[in-house]
Parts: sequence; C-alpha cells; structure tokens
Amino acid sequence: MSLLWSRRILAGAMTVVAAAALSACGSKTSDEGGAAGVTADVSGDTVKVGLLNSLSGTMAISEVTVRDSIMLAVEEINAAGGVLGKKIQPVGEDGASDWPTFAEKAEKLISEDRVAAVFGCWTSASRKAVKPVFEKNKALLFYPVQYEGLEQSPYIFYTGATTNQQIVPGLDYLKAQGVKSVYLVGSDYVFPRTANKIIKAYAAANGMTVAGEDYAPLGSTEFGTIVNKVKSSGAAAVFNTLNGDSNVAFFKEYKSAGLTAAAMPVVSVSIAEEEVKGIGTQYLQGQLTAWNYYQTTPGAANSKFVAAYKAKYGADKPTSDPMEAAYVSVYLWKAMVTKAGAFDVEKVRTASDGITFDAPEGLVTVDGKTQHIAKTARIGKIGADGLITEVWNSGKPVAPDPFLKTYPWASGLS
Repeated sequence: MSLLWSRRILAGAMTVVAAAALSACGSKTSDEGGAAGVTADVSGDTVKVGLLNSLSGTMAISEVTVRDSIMLAVEEINAAGGVLGKKIQPVGEDGASDWPTFAEKAEKLISEDRVAAVFGCWTSASRKAVKPVFEKNKALLFYPVQYEGLEQSPYIFYTGATTNQQIVPGLDYLKAQGVKSVYLVGSDYVFPRTANKIIKAYAAANGMTVAGEDYAPLGSTEFGTIVNKVKSSGAAAVFNTLNGDSNVAFFKEYKSAGLTAAAMPVVSVSIAEEEVKGIGTQYLQGQLTAWNYYQTTPGAANSKFVAAYKAKYGADKPTSDPMEAAYVSVYLWKAMVTKAGAFDVEKVRTASDGITFDAPEGLVTVDGKTQHIAKTARIGKIGADGLITEVWNSGKPVAPDPFLKTYPWASGLS
C-alpha cells in the first residue's frame, strides 16, 4: 500500500475512533440487550441493515452492482416474510472509493442508524479501514469479495473467496497448462501486494519464475510503460490483481501492444462479467479469470438468481461472483439470525457454524471458526458474448484456509 493511502487510512481511522467515543455514549440499547458495544434497534416491526458500497469514484464500476444484488436479496426475503417476523429496512451509504469515508460511514451506520449488520466493502483497503470500527462496536460486517487472506476477525464474515479458493487454484491451473513464468501486475494497495507475496512463495515452491512485478495507483490510466515491460519480459502469462477501472486502460494498452490471450494469457481475479461489459469484450476475449461463480454456472438456484436479477435490473445486466457472494451473504445472515432466534451479534456468531445455503454458485457452508465459507473454485474463459465459461472447477467446495496453514510453502507468510 502506498504511503499516501496508509496515511489517509490512519487519519480516517483516528477520526472515526474519536467520533465513536462521543456517539456511543448517547446510544440507546436495543430491546434485546447485548454485550458491550452499540446494539441494533429491533424494537419496532423492522430491522435495519447497512449497505456500504462505492457508488462513485474508481470502484463504482464494480460496487454498484454489488449493492443492487444486496437489494434483490433484501426484497426477496421481505416478500417471504422477513427475518424473525420483521421486514428488513436497508440503509445505504456511499464509500466513494475512499477508505476514510468507508470508516466514517461504517461508524454512522452502526452508531446512528443502529443496523443489525452491514453488507459491503470491496477493496481490502476499505475492509482494513472499517475493521477496527466493527471490532470496537462489536458489530457485524459481511464482506462479499475475494481477498488476499491472512486475516480473521470475529466481527467479519468473509463470503467471497480466500486465497486457497481463488489465487492458489488459479496458479495450479497455470501450472497444469505448463506455464513456467508469470508477470505480476496490480493496483498499489494491500490486496495486490499481499496476493503477490503469496504468488511469489507459490512460484518458488513450484518451479515457476516471476518475470516481473509492477504496481499502478488505484484508478491509474497510464499503462504504457508497464505493458512494454510485460511484453519484453518473455513471461508465459500475466497474473492480474488490478482493481476498478484501471483494468480498462490496462487491457486497451495490452491489445495495442500486440499482446494476445493466445500468446500471453492474463489471469484476472477482479474482473467479472460486469467489468467485462465495462472494459469491452474486444479487449478481453480469450482471457482467463479465477472465481467461484459465473453467470453461466449450471444449476436451478443460479437460473432463478439470474432470472430475478435481470427481471429487476434489465435483461442486458449480467451477474458476477461478487454480486452473487453479496446476495448469498444476506441469506446467510438470515439463516444465522433464524437459528439464533435473535439479532444479537454474539448469538448470531455462535449460531453461524455449519450454516448451509443452496447458493447460485452451489452449496456453501459457513465455517464458524474462521467465519469464511466453503466455496467451489472455478477458472473461466471470457467469450465474445461477454460471458465467462468455466474451463475447470475443483469438483467440490474447498474448505477455507485463510492463513494457508495446509500449504508448507506458505509457512513464512502469516
């Protein structure tokens, strides 16, 4: 992460902590009572939940549709009777692609709106910025996006993939295709840098060379120099951890330089169907992605999800992995609350272990110990129609291993 971002996150976090000390003093207690911290107001016939996503800025290309899928789940649950007899009342906030803003809005949702849970964040920088806010207030965040692992918080449920459910399968796939060298390109913040540290450890243990490693500021549109270095490196493939609309500029420059998916494929871990549409299929056809869900994933649950999403937002609107993980997270929260018989955070956490859901991606199961979920790993190829077709899957859900404890080559990472 750059020094500038580090300073901004620190400054934002300090501001939030100071504000929280004042706001918590005057907060009401819920009719359920609970442990120390700000508790949700569930005294009426509704229960509030927070939606915290970037609706503006460089990350809006990805996060607006995540917000939309959360709203779809809320509406479906309300139509079926709600949760514990209460209708869900969503309260939305814009993180604006700015990490201190995420922290400030998280505090507002918890202390002022007194939501029972918050669904949102995308980048690891935004998650790191809000993590102390949720831990201080003992409030719940459901984080729906793949991330770099090496983290566990009692007040975060991670419904996207951790490293052994996405990055490691992506590398295994490249290895199986005979790839001996990779070039690492990423945005300059915590996820890409940590992910690439893991990739380099994997490469060293698996006979793979890292031909180069470059980072661009989040939101950067200047990739001429980086792409020229990639082209001259002789790497067999690129592992891409760019986020947001930087991908648009990168892939346009990639094609302009004469690079192709056939000659030097790119494996991306933050490009899904919505980003494909935003970037343009002419720049992405044939490129690879590593996720746990695609719009084309077979199954009745996914057919129902895709149909419902398109009916609400438009027939031309695709579904994607982060959207699906966000949608699923609302249903998992409902199942936890129902099992607990209460909205109380500690009771919900206790009830979480073993919760299952027939998700669009397939059966998922909550691991109460790590608060991650078991997910099927999938590698896909981008087609001319903008959809991603699976070319490999793990065959069954992969148990979460956020600290890579089962991988000897990762012993020095955590």
